[in-house]
Amino acid sequence: MRAIAVTPGHAGSAGLDDRAPPPEHDGSVLVDTLAIGVCGTDAEIISGAYGWAPPGESRLVIGHESLGRVRAAPDGSGIAPGDLVVGIVRRPDPVPCPNCAVLEWDMCRNGRYTERGIKELHGYASDQYRIEPQFAVRVDPSLEDVGVLLEPASVVAKAWEHVARIGDRARWRPRKVLVTGAGPIGLLAAMLGVQRGLDVHVLERVTDGPKPTLVTDLGATYHAGDVAACAADSDVVIECTGVGQLVFDVMEHTAPGAIVCLTGVSSGGRSLGVDAGALNREMVLGNESVFGSVNANRRHYVDAAEALARADHSWLARLITRTVAVDDWQSALERRPDDVKVVVTFAP
Repeated sequence: MRAIAVTPGHAGSAGLDDRAPPPEHDGSVLVDTLAIGVCGTDAEIISGAYGWAPPGESRLVIGHESLGRVRAAPDGSGIAPGDLVVGIVRRPDPVPCPNCAVLEWDMCRNGRYTERGIKELHGYASDQYRIEPQFAVRVDPSLEDVGVLLEPASVVAKAWEHVARIGDRARWRPRKVLVTGAGPIGLLAAMLGVQRGLDVHVLERVTDGPKPTLVTDLGATYHAGDVAACAADSDVVIECTGVGQLVFDVMEHTAPGAIVCLTGVSSGGRSLGVDAGALNREMVLGNESVFGSVNANRRHYVDAAEALARADHSWLARLITRTVAVDDWQSALERRPDDVKVVVTFAP
């Protein structure tokens, strides 16, 4: 079978491998891959920045944003042939740590978790894969064209869950939300905010292309201006860019009691001048909270699947701005001005 694989740590090693069918010990559910979403993590693994092959192997099959159709599944598994499914990315560590022991593997404390397509487990970018039933999430049949968005949606479903948990420390009635960044994560975070009935604002750099219209059609407000004005009076900020200066600017200008969730991963290597004392004073006196969030566990995938099913499917389809066949997978890595989400398709 075809599989997009890489030798981790070696730039230029990615290729379309011919591999044996997935072994049965990978899981009792056999899935035919339909589509794989491409994100910055995949690009960094292919560049040699990081990634870990399974023990005893030199190659890693990438792909953690998946959509597939079940070919075979055991009776009583809750999954049947023909079902659309998305594979969960992370697996609990073998110790397990206290969080992994209660199925909160996205909050692993010792770092010994594994992740499909990233860390010591093959990913989903192959014609077929096997998976354990508990790590396969069923998707509504109406989402066949957009179900590949479920994994990024699960990330922001978790972010919103944790925002609500922090907000419940007091009488919390959020009104205004700022999302920084209008990539797939940012747009899906905005969608979940709109579904919650909040006044959602999205800040980006571009003034043309699909992003402004996507935000407006969602029922949110698009900004390409000053972060201070956008962040003012924001009760919640979902930061999706990882741009260091923007992170600090947001923290400086939110409302008292605001909650800032950082989902963007910074590349590092750049120093910033920050008045740490003034920032600390403002956050303490304003009872403000800042936290980081990444990955998701099963309930977040389920919540995300329900949110996608409630959404305008034609709007979701517009997030997928480009699809390429697996035989031309390299072109998915080309960054084009109007790209939002690029998807590699495996089905004929």
